[in-house]
Amino acid sequence: MSSDGDLRLEEHDGGWALAGQAAPQFRLVDEYLAYLRDRNYSPKTVRSYGYDLLAFCRWLLATGQPLSEVGTEVLLGFLRACREAKVPGRAGPNVIRLTGRRLDQYAASTINRRLAAISGLFAFAAMRDPEMKNPVPRGREARWLASGERSGMLAHTVRRQKNRSPLRLREPRQLPTALSQSDAAELLASFRAWRDQAIAGLMLYCGLRSAEVLALDVADVDIGGRWLQVIGKGRRERRVPLDADVASVIQVYLLAERPESVSGRLFLVAKGPNRGQPLTAAGLRTVFRYHRGVSGIIGGHPHALRHTFGTALAEAGVDLAVMQALLGHAHVDTTARYIHLAPAHVKAEFDAARDRIRSQQ
Repeated sequence: MSSDGDLRLEEHDGGWALAGQAAPQFRLVDEYLAYLRDRNYSPKTVRSYGYDLLAFCRWLLATGQPLSEVGTEVLLGFLRACREAKVPGRAGPNVIRLTGRRLDQYAASTINRRLAAISGLFAFAAMRDPEMKNPVPRGREARWLASGERSGMLAHTVRRQKNRSPLRLREPRQLPTALSQSDAAELLASFRAWRDQAIAGLMLYCGLRSAEVLALDVADVDIGGRWLQVIGKGRRERRVPLDADVASVIQVYLLAERPESVSGRLFLVAKGPNRGQPLTAAGLRTVFRYHRGVSGIIGGHPHALRHTFGTALAEAGVDLAVMQALLGHAHVDTTARYIHLAPAHVKAEFDAARDRIRSQQ
């Protein structure tokens, strides 16, 4: 896929916009990104959509297609180009993942996100001009699966109906990757600083996402009552019980290690020119990258600790609704994936059901 260096995405006053000599041709993209920001979309979402639309606009420039004349046939050509494109900096075609997908190709989820960004762009244009047609075809609505879902008895298990575009690629449904008990313990033991121990503990024993950990303020932690006030995806707030050992580590960190700062964030940079500033996502990745090398636990990523927490809940037989509340999932389907990671629990329930059936015969 061609990459026109004259067209780029830049941040301005907290928002994102296209820049370069060709940018005036795609003023609609800037207006759409500003619209998403006005609707209080996450800054990370706006940034991701911006880069997705940047790739689309660069491809339009390379193929000589004006944005105003984009149709379904043009979108098919863009999707084909995405499928054939090579990811810069990745290993060649002889390196594949365990799923069989080549490492130097874009994932189906990435291409679908680009399609969603393009669909949103033209939906925004159609909202301002009702006579304009969205070139992204809409698929059929999802069907109700059972009578209980229609009557409302199982309404909590049903996602809101959405139209799926026929252009959308099928995505493999993968299970979360958890660490074994020994690997999790070894990774946790490699952390020396109280701050890093607290961060890892919040993920492993409280199930927090890395972004949720970094967004914690000192005021969000009730050490005495052992509660956390967490802001999750979509700015949804939830209260999470705080593990007693993790609470002790946080208390020591606050008393002995946290630098003085005007920032109210819980976790701060401890050394260097940015000392006292909030710890960033890049800084957190650096910490875990170092400890993966020290411990030798290759799968020791931040989200793997959260997956380990969810798997432990499933193996303990915790109610699915409770798991959903603790993990902050918007839908129970996401939580149900952890049940498949607990084969011992599933087998025990299977044996119990089999015994009940045989006792009735």
